Amino acid sequence: MAVPKSKTSKARTASRKANWKLSAPGLSECPRCHEMKLAHRVCKNCGTYNGRKVIEVKDAASKK
Repeated sequence: MAVPKSKTSKARTASRKANWKLSAPGLSECPRCHEMKLAHRVCKNCGTYNGRKVIEVKDAASKK
């Protein structure tokens, strides 16, 4: 069984535990409607992906 040779310092422990942070999502601009969307996903505003209409999106007025 492995046994530590010396005590781990508080600074070393804290720096190891400090790397739990969130990263920003990969947003890109839709080439058709210029809204921000997640990269490699269908645009929620216009429903296009890779220059083709993939899904039919209801307009904002009908959602209310």
